[in-house]
Amino acid sequence: MMGYLEILCGIAAVCLAIYYYLTSTYDFWKSRGVNGPKPVFLFGNIKDVMLQKMSMAEYLTKVWKEYESEPMIGIFMRRTPFLILRDTNHIKDVLIRDFSKFIDRGFSICEKMEPLSVHLFNLEGQRWRPLRTRLSPVFSSGKLKEMFPLILECSEHLEKYLDKVVAKGEYVECRELTAKYTTDVIGSCAFGIEINALSDEESEFRRMGKKVFTPSFKELLRFRLRQSFPRFYNLLGYILPLQEVTKFFTKVVVDMMNYRTENDIVRPDFINTLIELKKHPDKLENIKLTDTFLTAQAFVFFIAGFETSSSAMSNTLYELALNSDVQDKLRREIKEHYKKNNGELKYEQIKEMTYLDLVFKETLRKYPPGPMLLRRSKSNYTFEGTKVTIPEKTFVSIPIFAIQRDPTIYPNPDAFIPERFNEDAVAARNPMHYLPFGDGPRNCIGARFADYQSKVGLIKILCNHKVDVCEKTMIPYEFHPTSFLLAPKGGIYLKITKVED
Repeated sequence: MMGYLEILCGIAAVCLAIYYYLTSTYDFWKSRGVNGPKPVFLFGNIKDVMLQKMSMAEYLTKVWKEYESEPMIGIFMRRTPFLILRDTNHIKDVLIRDFSKFIDRGFSICEKMEPLSVHLFNLEGQRWRPLRTRLSPVFSSGKLKEMFPLILECSEHLEKYLDKVVAKGEYVECRELTAKYTTDVIGSCAFGIEINALSDEESEFRRMGKKVFTPSFKELLRFRLRQSFPRFYNLLGYILPLQEVTKFFTKVVVDMMNYRTENDIVRPDFINTLIELKKHPDKLENIKLTDTFLTAQAFVFFIAGFETSSSAMSNTLYELALNSDVQDKLRREIKEHYKKNNGELKYEQIKEMTYLDLVFKETLRKYPPGPMLLRRSKSNYTFEGTKVTIPEKTFVSIPIFAIQRDPTIYPNPDAFIPERFNEDAVAARNPMHYLPFGDGPRNCIGARFADYQSKVGLIKILCNHKVDVCEKTMIPYEFHPTSFLLAPKGGIYLKITKVED
C-alpha cells in the first residue's frame, strides 16, 4: 500500500513541478505594471492560434483593439513573455534610435538540424552586421538596373504564359501564377538559372518553394519543437538525415559556384556575390564561410524573394478585381507609359508610374508580408517616459498588420483606397504607421528588388488583361491560420480575360 502511495505522491510532485515551470513566468508583466490578457495553462495567450482557430495576425489585431488605451501590452506565447508596442515613439526607439539594443530578431538557429537557417534574416547581430554590409550592394539601384533585363525577360514569359491560360477559359489561381513568375525571376537573378517554372509543371525549384511554404502537420510539429525545445531539436540533426530542401539547394549553389569559378564566368547576380565573399573571407569577421553558410544566404533570397512578391502581386490582383475603377485607372496609366516610350518598358519608367505605386503601397498596407516585426533585447532596457523595464533577452513585437488595419490611423481600413498614399496623406501620417518592410538598419534588404519585380509583373499582366471575380473567388478574404507569412485560405481564384485595344 505504501509503495502505491509513494508512486502517487511522486507523480503528483512531478505534475506540480511541470505546472509550476509552465506558469512560473505568468506574473512577468503584472510585476512590471504592463496590462494584458490573462494567460492560461500550456497556451499562454495564443490558445486560438495554436488550435488553428485564427491566424497570428488576427489575434494580435484583437489584442490591439482591446487595449487601445495602453502604450504597450504584455502577452505570453505559451510561457514566454512578449511585449506588444503601440506607442509610435517606443516603436521608433526599438527599430531606429536604440537599434543596437534590439539588433537581434531572437529566432532560434538550429544549425545542425536546419543548416540553411543561418541566413541573414535569422542571424544574431554579431554575424548579421558584417554580412549585411557585404550583401547590401547586391540590392543597390545600380545593381538592380543591371538585373532589370533579367526581370523583364521573365515578365515577357509570364505574359505569353498568361495568354495560353486565358485562351482555355478557366479560372486562374493567381497565387500559383505569380509564384511561378517570381520563382523564374529569383532563379535568374539569384542563381543565373532559367528555371522555366511558368512552362515546366515539373520544375524542381517550384516544387521546393511549395515544400517550404505549404503548411503540413510534420512542418508544424517541427516548428513547435524548434520553438519550445531548440537544443533538443538541434540534437536530432546528429541522428536524422538532411531535409530534401537542404540537400537540393546546397547542391545547386555549390555546383554553380564551382562551375563559374572553374570557367571564369561573371554574371550580375547573387551567386557572383557569394563567390566574391568566398574569395575574400577575411572581410567577414566572426563568420566561417562554409558552403552551407553561403548556400543559406542564397536560400533566403530565394524563399523570401519569390513568396513575398508573389503574395503582394496576387493580393493586388484580388483587390483590382474587386475595385474595377481602380483597375481601369491603373491600366490607363500603364498604356500611356507604353505609348510614350514606343511600346518599351524601361527601368527608369517604373518610378514614373505614380498610380501603380499608390496601388502597390495600399496592397502592402492591407496585406503586409508578415503580421509582425520581432526583436529581442540585448540588455536591460527602460522605455522612455515609462517605469517599464524589461530584462535582457525579452521579446518585443511590433504588430504591423494590426497597425495598418487600425481605423483610427486608416479610416475604413478594409476598403482599398490607393489615395491614402499620396504625398499629403503620407506627410500627415506617422512613419511608424506603415512598416510592410520594417524600418531602421534591419529593414528588408530586398525591398527595392521586391518592389520592381512585383510591379513589372503586374504591368505585364494588366496591360492587356482584365481581372474579375468569379464564383470561386474568396469573398471575404480569409487568412490561413497556420501560415508563417500572411497567406489566404484556399488560394485566390480570379477570371482573367484579354483586353482588346
